[in-house]
Amino acid sequence: MFEQFMTGLSLVLSFPGFLYLLAGIAVGLWLGIVPGLGGVTGMVVLLPLTFGMDPASGLAMLLGMFAVVSTSDTITSVMLGIPGTIASQATVIDGNAMAKRGLAQTAFGAAFVSSAFGGVLGGLAMAASLPFALAIILAFGSPEFFLLSLLGLLMVGAVSGNAVSKGLGAAVLGLMLSQIGYPVASSMPRYFFGERSLLDGLPLVPVILGLFGLPEMMDLAARRTAIAHLSDEHTADDSILSGVRAAIRNRWLVIRCSLMGVYVGMLPAIGSSVVDWLAYGHATQSCKTDPQFGKGDVRGVIAPEAANNAVLGGSLIPTLAFGIPGSGAMAVLLGALTIHGFSPGRNMLSDNLDITFSMVWTIIIANIIGAAVLMVWGRQVARAAFVDGNFIVPAVILFIFMGSWVWQPGMFTWITLLGVGLLGYLMKAAGWPRPPFILGFVLGPVLENAMSITWQSYTVMEVITRPTVIGLVIVLALVFFFALRSTRRGLAAHAIEDTVESKASLILSSTLAVALIALFGAAVWMARDWKLLAKVSPMAFGLAGIVIMGFVLFQDRNRLRVIAAARRAGDALAGGTTRQFIAANQRQIITFLAIALMAALTPWLGTYAAILGFAAIYAALWGRFRWWVVALYTAGLWAVLYFLYDRLLHAPFELPFFM
Repeated sequence: MFEQFMTGLSLVLSFPGFLYLLAGIAVGLWLGIVPGLGGVTGMVVLLPLTFGMDPASGLAMLLGMFAVVSTSDTITSVMLGIPGTIASQATVIDGNAMAKRGLAQTAFGAAFVSSAFGGVLGGLAMAASLPFALAIILAFGSPEFFLLSLLGLLMVGAVSGNAVSKGLGAAVLGLMLSQIGYPVASSMPRYFFGERSLLDGLPLVPVILGLFGLPEMMDLAARRTAIAHLSDEHTADDSILSGVRAAIRNRWLVIRCSLMGVYVGMLPAIGSSVVDWLAYGHATQSCKTDPQFGKGDVRGVIAPEAANNAVLGGSLIPTLAFGIPGSGAMAVLLGALTIHGFSPGRNMLSDNLDITFSMVWTIIIANIIGAAVLMVWGRQVARAAFVDGNFIVPAVILFIFMGSWVWQPGMFTWITLLGVGLLGYLMKAAGWPRPPFILGFVLGPVLENAMSITWQSYTVMEVITRPTVIGLVIVLALVFFFALRSTRRGLAAHAIEDTVESKASLILSSTLAVALIALFGAAVWMARDWKLLAKVSPMAFGLAGIVIMGFVLFQDRNRLRVIAAARRAGDALAGGTTRQFIAANQRQIITFLAIALMAALTPWLGTYAAILGFAAIYAALWGRFRWWVVALYTAGLWAVLYFLYDRLLHAPFELPFFM
């Protein structure tokens, strides 16, 4: 086996294979930065280019690209508070908080080192796990997937800070919205209201970009300042090396989360969607000193970045050994293997073992090169935290809307983006943490599918006597115990969302809770006559949501009493005033309305005119730039639209109504 291991290395380093690997790395670094593109888009674009290549070279380019996407997506998560890909959702929480404190370089250094280590360990663990991978994968069935989904949902407490009840409510809302469309166990579509676009459910990328991206851009536009709240001279201790040292100090956390990423990544359809949350939850629960999670704790960056880069090594095992792709990108890779004449299965572990090991080496080398490039480049990128935010907003709005459009072309996608964006803004203003919503939305289908298959395929005794089920139940109990202990000790008393509690925000929170009670009640009522497997999940989520909203209303009422008592005691500024709250949020609402107007005019004016018109008007009126700056800026955005989305990605743009 060692001979094939070294042969795989020679295949990667040979000419021209190594050049193709470098080309893939360059494409992957770029794709990770642009919101809404990611590894699947890169795989689809690069796959036709590999048809005439040597198999090892073609696979090296594809895997080299995909391996570094989850490294460079850190840039978007840290700088903008927008997950570059689904794998970097948890990084947003503390990474963006560090950037706002002027510590972007420190976040980058810690993230890139952790990512490189996770990727290398993922590749090595993949190679070491090949002999017993079959036993691990076959031991996990639908009961285990159900318990893993519950374990992911148990992380809600870790990503809710000091608003656990609101975090649970956000998670249940995400679970409920994930029920839209066809369920796996029934031919009856749910909650689609005659709209065919909803038959497949809400699209994931617009939901993520809307929930995180639009509220952050609304805030940045309202502040009319740079991303960082501090000036350059106040961040003298911020450097890439500071982040590297932080990662070294927390090396055992890096190792644990990397191993978690490898072995969770082996499980099809669940690895990349939950592993960063599991790692973040583990970091919060294992923290013993000075927890600052939600405010810019570097450990909140290290843990998810180590885990999400290690996922690739684990996800390759079921793809190569059984032909079971665990994600969209692995499905494309499976197609590439077939095109190049390889048959996933025993042949990849025997006759073609050298090709399999070349993939291992590709992951290792790509992660090292990608992290090294980003560490050299990270200082320049971090300076964007001090650039005038008026330069950033129109460009990021372009990437958010076009990233959603590429994922699923159509005006319904933008309607979803705007609707979820408004919801995300209201949640943030009301003090509701947003990460649990995404966690529930992603895990909802996995949880329901696993439950349906378990119900139809297993008896109760068969489930409770499975050794893996017993082991996972023990893990669930331990995680719950440590979460409860952390809460009692006050270690979880941190604010994930940067909000100020006031009378107006609490009234908004209570209003949101009442609206959700009505929503959950309507969802339960609509599901009452459906078939058992079609209605059990939405009814369970709806009833749980109603109960949780009751707790939210009770807590908001108590907080309102505290604020009222403080004001009666003479503290005139206690909790702020409604007028101050409205004034603080007026510019955000104006920005949202301008963005919504841009989307509404797109079918009439066309994609180019609507987006570029918004950018030009924003730069001229809101940014107050000189006319030649507006012209150059708009021309640059036109180039991005034309060359990237139109010519390269062939996005079907909307044409003006007169054409």
